[in-house]
Amino acid sequence: MRQFMIGQYGGFDEHKFTRDFRSGFHGIEACSFTSGEDAARLHNAAQSGEFQIGVHFPFRAGRSDLRDALLSSPDPAVRKDAYRLVADELAELAALQPEYVLFHYPKPVILDDWVNWHGWRFADRREFMYESEISGEQLEELTEELFVWLANQSARYRFTPVLEFDALNRYVYEQDFLEQLLVRYPQIRLCLDTARLYLQERLDPHFDAKAVLRRYSRYAHLIHLSNVQVQEGVSHSHHPVLPELSPEDGWAPIEEYLQIIRSGNSSVKIMFEHRSDLLTDEELQRCYDWVAAQVYW
Repeated sequence: MRQFMIGQYGGFDEHKFTRDFRSGFHGIEACSFTSGEDAARLHNAAQSGEFQIGVHFPFRAGRSDLRDALLSSPDPAVRKDAYRLVADELAELAALQPEYVLFHYPKPVILDDWVNWHGWRFADRREFMYESEISGEQLEELTEELFVWLANQSARYRFTPVLEFDALNRYVYEQDFLEQLLVRYPQIRLCLDTARLYLQERLDPHFDAKAVLRRYSRYAHLIHLSNVQVQEGVSHSHHPVLPELSPEDGWAPIEEYLQIIRSGNSSVKIMFEHRSDLLTDEELQRCYDWVAAQVYW
């Protein structure tokens, strides 16, 4: 279980750390901390426990009225503000020495005009746009600008920039510009979210989650692992993965996903982005053991 991670959202939760973390886990992913005291507690725990810290931007809550930085916005003013926001946080994170810093990509999310996205949650209209509002060439230019900037920040602060796929557009899963950039800038890696990929496949008839996993797992630094049930509607978001959650009942085919990921990238980190409070201690350990059996040779 040396590649496993847990998340800490909103602050350093001592109970969650004691219950969910295991000796030998790779580390903790932190997001939206509300106090410097909690940041210090995380840093001290990592030092004494000799584990890594990953950051899901933003590390500190309340710095913007949107959670994610709109780094791919076609609007130059919006994009400039997003880069400034991230630059300020990266400078402050230097003392924490995170192994990686993760950002959602693309943001704004680019949606197929003809898909019913009712099941996809957005906190604000500024978080998404439609494919008809941006060309593939524009997205490619904005993405290359982002890669160049992140590569420079990576060299300056010594962290791995990680781009987590949000809802994906056809420019990304039908064209090859992103894969070319990942080859040219190997210091930039991906995060693949099993629940997001499955949900998009159920909403978007053009999207094939397994094809995306086969194509992009080799470039992944991290997997955000959880399940979600999609039947008449979307339910049980961030549910822990367990072998009895059957695709026949609307759950994601996690076992197949993990087999694809393992064949493409055996060193990828697994971050349990789930609600562990839904499980007993015994069920949580069974979740860990089952995932370990899927991903370790």
